Amino acid sequence: MSYNYWQGKRIRLRALEEKDVSFFQTYDDEIMRSFDEIQLPETREQILEWMQKEQNPKAEDQFFWIAEDEDGNVVGEISTSQCKRRHGTFKYGIALSRNYHGKGYSKEMILLVLRYFFMELRYQKVTPHVYSFNEPSIKLHERMGFVREGQLRNMVYTNGQYYDAIYFGMTKQEYESLYGDYFN
Repeated sequence: MSYNYWQGKRIRLRALEEKDVSFFQTYDDEIMRSFDEIQLPETREQILEWMQKEQNPKAEDQFFWIAEDEDGNVVGEISTSQCKRRHGTFKYGIALSRNYHGKGYSKEMILLVLRYFFMELRYQKVTPHVYSFNEPSIKLHERMGFVREGQLRNMVYTNGQYYDAIYFGMTKQEYESLYGDYFN
């Protein structure tokens, strides 16, 4: 039986490739705002330079993946950060192309990363945060069984006002209980 660790039910995660420049050029202000900033327009060369840096992790276990659907279309990206092996904790950030919202791709992207970090790298907890203006992401994390662990007020300024950062958490044990058989 063939097994691809990075293949989910409907998507697969892969490394960045030069052809992905066109995907990043489609990011609009709403997507960039979810990363807490609106950037100035960038040239193809600037995006390629950024992609090159992302392929060389800045810290241990800090990775960047592109998500593709069954037809090879890029649906989004997910990356890990603040990976602390000593404590077994990490964060992730996720962005999905507007055409793929509401189709379950974000959930599967998150679960592939959680499986890798919990079952292969021995991490014990993930602690993502979501800005309070991103209601779809808040609902996604709640539906997935993440515990809402806290809220920091006025943490990001965008679109003329301040927004809170809502912190979620999920332990390895919670992941195993909820999703242990998900990919079987």
